[in-house]
Amino acid sequence: MKICLILEGSYPYTYGGVATWMHGYIQALPEHTFILWVIGAHARDKGHYKYELPPNVEEVHEVFLDDALKVRAGKKDKFKLTEDEKETIERLIDCESPNWEILFDMYQRRRYNPASFLMSEEFLNILTRLCKEKYPYVAFAETFHTIRSMLLPVLYLLGREVPEADIYHTICTGYGGLLASLASYVTGHPIMLSEHGIYSREREEEIIRAQWVIPAFKRQWIRFFYMLSDAVYKRATFVTCLFENANKIQIELGADPSKCKVIPNGIRYERFCNIPYKEDDGFVDIGAVIRLAQIKDVKTLIYSFHELTGMRDNVRLHILGGVDDEEYAQECYQLVENLDIKGIKFVGQVDVVKYMEKLDFTILTSISEGQPLSVLESFAAGRPVVTTDVGCCRELIEGASGDFFGTAGYIAPPMHREGLAKAMNRMCSDRKKRIEMGQNGKRRVEKFFRHPQMMSRYNQLYNEIYYGVKW
Repeated sequence: MKICLILEGSYPYTYGGVATWMHGYIQALPEHTFILWVIGAHARDKGHYKYELPPNVEEVHEVFLDDALKVRAGKKDKFKLTEDEKETIERLIDCESPNWEILFDMYQRRRYNPASFLMSEEFLNILTRLCKEKYPYVAFAETFHTIRSMLLPVLYLLGREVPEADIYHTICTGYGGLLASLASYVTGHPIMLSEHGIYSREREEEIIRAQWVIPAFKRQWIRFFYMLSDAVYKRATFVTCLFENANKIQIELGADPSKCKVIPNGIRYERFCNIPYKEDDGFVDIGAVIRLAQIKDVKTLIYSFHELTGMRDNVRLHILGGVDDEEYAQECYQLVENLDIKGIKFVGQVDVVKYMEKLDFTILTSISEGQPLSVLESFAAGRPVVTTDVGCCRELIEGASGDFFGTAGYIAPPMHREGLAKAMNRMCSDRKKRIEMGQNGKRRVEKFFRHPQMMSRYNQLYNEIYYGVKW
């Protein structure tokens, strides 16, 4: 069958995380043909892939959000909205579950120009009325530019040509979920959603911290991403996630419980299971397999390690991974220099399997996670992990119901320097305990988190959708 994978901000443009998972996923299903429909932030990234695409990738359709800014209003464009369309636009502006079929029709069949529409008298009349009701004390210019920046990418995406496929499989809600919903409307073919983290919750956390969002509109931006999630939750044939708590959240946010499936991550256990332990050389080497991005909270990692060096002097931290956010990466490098920390090495993109031989344990300080592959890979190598209490990290460390393999690391609250430093210090203090916990994690991965198990479950869902028979 031909499957269109809809991806936002990851594969094939970045290394690590979902991108690495996606590359292995496609390779593991050679019997299917894949089309990639990818959403990127910047058109300058067009064609600049970090991976050699597998032979079963037939096409790549790239959509870049900054191209929406290049769309010019047509001087002769005129709009006369029906009452249903006016209500739909009003609900869209207010992030209040609009009638997406009406919007799809406006931008697919009737080919509305999004730039023209957002400058039209019809739109301005609706916005003016809403401003008086919802934002009477906010300058109209601020409201206009906020709402325009919110809606322009959405309306631009609604006008994209839909590639032909048998199944549309989106790896997130948000803009990716919107394209999946559009594809289902245009082609009548089924869609499937697989969330690694809860997209709308992650955007909410980012917006709360964001400096660029006008405080009066933070709630509106949060509602915006929940609105996009709701669109695909309601249309998907299946909604999958990585662990039970995520499933509960999806249902709370509107997913139909009968359509929800939990499919845990899986790794290639055999790549890691024979890595020898590092010889005891008097130093404890800690690895952080992360992208340099704000959501990984690398700054807290640096501060925590700095506190650890005040407790003991035989520690080294190796930060492995690429750069997602160049500005944030430079801030991290500068922080290490300002604190004058000698024991931190930014290793960059390396072969994690080979580099694991140098490490005693690993650490993950993320603000938000799903079911991190780096933790599973560390366990498979017999290395215990210190993690923040996010996503299902506690479940991975301590085991879920029916898992009696024992504790495989330590947990600390997110963004808690002292807690993370104490957890690392505790891990550093006892080599025998480290090896014991690493073995607990290794047995857990061997039993529950193998790549073939995961791929079999996804393939079963494809077959059930395509053939209509439960396998």
